[in-house]
Amino acid sequence: MTIPTYIGLNQARQVLAEMGVDLNDRQIKRAAEKDASGKRKLPFFIDPIEGKLKIEKGSLVRIYRQAQIDAENSCKF
Repeated sequence: MTIPTYIGLNQARQVLAEMGVDLNDRQIKRAAEKDASGKRKLPFFIDPIEGKLKIEKGSLVRIYRQAQIDAENSCKF
């Protein structure tokens, strides 16, 4: 069992940049904001101790990998 690693907005942006997904500060903040129905584009949550937005690093990577797999499965080769 791996211990979850919780990261903030800047660290999440860096992880995505390492994967080739370059986002600016505004884009990552928009992904973390709640929409009109109260849902976020990515599963960020407010850290109960620091009061800052956090996301589990493995979840972030897994979401992007799953999106890639879905895209590959939906195209015609």
